[in-house]
Amino acid sequence: MKGTKIDFSVWPRTEVFQHFVTDVKCLISVTADVDVESMVAFCRQKQLRFFPSFMYVVSTVVNRRDEFRMGYDEVGDVVVWDVVHPSYIDFHEQDESITRLISIFSADFERFYTTVTQDMETHKNKRGFEVPYDCPNTFDVSCLPWLYYKSLDLSVFSPHAYLAPVITWGKYIKRDEGLMMPLSIRIHHSVADGFHIARFYGEIEAELRAFCKK
Repeated sequence: MKGTKIDFSVWPRTEVFQHFVTDVKCLISVTADVDVESMVAFCRQKQLRFFPSFMYVVSTVVNRRDEFRMGYDEVGDVVVWDVVHPSYIDFHEQDESITRLISIFSADFERFYTTVTQDMETHKNKRGFEVPYDCPNTFDVSCLPWLYYKSLDLSVFSPHAYLAPVITWGKYIKRDEGLMMPLSIRIHHSVADGFHIARFYGEIEAELRAFCKK
């Protein structure tokens, strides 16, 4: 795990960061629909599972931008990680329980897809947080495939500002404009503004188009 320590004496966002960490503790939570019709069709054609495939799209976009790769290192310094890996929930319908997993991100889709599906298979009998990890450079992913929703609010309480993005998506439904799926992002306001979130959604849409050309 490697990262670049933030030098608050020269970082352009220092004043904003400190304001939203100490003066006005503030999170941003946004939900918007994305059209996944082409990706769903592609996954069906290639016999790919949608969850790890879409997690690749999200992980690719998250790793593209500094504001989504921020966290704290082992001594408590704020850093921008070189790479962040998805920390996600594998749900087990048979007993309605979960397993927290972390899979190593790779820009190569086939490698990433294989890693995720193998991790899920390897730990399918584990529950909760039984799989041990020592990996601070992560971001959070979850899915609500049973529900199409219009908003989602997730609060995170921790001893310090939780800087990593929390990304969730729900059930996709057919609309005139396509197969629409709610995608939510929650991020600490100290590291991102509305501009960064809008860019996130634009890059998700671009990455979806690129994915279906693989």
